[in-house]
Amino acid sequence: MDPVHPNKATALFGGKSSGILNWNDLAYPHWYKTYKRLLGNYWQSDEVNMSTDVKQFPLLSEKEQETFLKIISLLATLDSSQTRTILLASLYATDPSVQSILAVIAQQEAVHNESYSYILSSVVSLDKQNEAFEIGRKDPVLLKRNKKLMEQYNAFAQQPDVEDIVKTLVYSTLLEGLFFYSGFAFFYNLARQNKMVGTSTMISYINRDELEHGRFISELIRAVLSEHPELNTPAFSDWVYARFRESVDLETEWSEYVLQDVEGIDLEEMAGFIKYRANKMLRMIGLSELYPEHVENPMKWIRAYADNFDATKTDFFEQKSRSYTKVSDLNGFDEL
Repeated sequence: MDPVHPNKATALFGGKSSGILNWNDLAYPHWYKTYKRLLGNYWQSDEVNMSTDVKQFPLLSEKEQETFLKIISLLATLDSSQTRTILLASLYATDPSVQSILAVIAQQEAVHNESYSYILSSVVSLDKQNEAFEIGRKDPVLLKRNKKLMEQYNAFAQQPDVEDIVKTLVYSTLLEGLFFYSGFAFFYNLARQNKMVGTSTMISYINRDELEHGRFISELIRAVLSEHPELNTPAFSDWVYARFRESVDLETEWSEYVLQDVEGIDLEEMAGFIKYRANKMLRMIGLSELYPEHVENPMKWIRAYADNFDATKTDFFEQKSRSYTKVSDLNGFDEL
């Protein structure tokens, strides 16, 4: 709080502001709608009925069970770090509207992370749950897959200047818009086979949140670069393109490793979908596509979850069997 400065911040990061938030007097007024959309997505994991999943998990193939646990570990690893990183970014923002939006995003990431524990507590023993959460620390392919992102996040925590903030936001778009999607595809593929629909319902809520997060963070990157033209250089664009190429390669390698031999998943289509998602995120931050042969979604069946922001509330589950049902006892065990 610094009352000598104006309420409307002079810059998003590194500017001056009184610290008083007036939603009716913002530098970027349309972000009030973003804030309201984020609040409108409120949900809690224990309001999703998991009773059918409890019965179905032991009936999954050994490969499906193994992949289920590895992907839950991946998602938990990413959202654990994302909660803290977005919270740190909110603390360094000098625009109070950005502080508030990032605070909501950080809270939603915490909900996502809690939901992964809730899913595992529904279907496996505590020992298996703890074992699954160790995968993020020990699996060599997953460690390789996360290494560059974690290096940038750790550098930001140690040296939070505007350039590091923007680079961290770029990696956040990769996390929100690319790194989750092989995992999301696995759960949606199970749902196509009427398996683990409760889990997939919860994943669709997470997906909806991540789409909204990715959109705002992309807008934030463009706004920060507009305010700091010294950073908006061909060299920085080249850095972004390099990170996207690198991330596409790592995500493709991870998807081939974790989704190999999963019934219903075509790995070639998955690789194309990853490039399609990369193109989409690049367009959102104002850059050109890297993969012109992948401008269309090759996995048409996933479109209801991953292809748009505003239509995710009327996705496959809501049109058919999706139910966001509050249960009267933990995980719906009373229905067993």
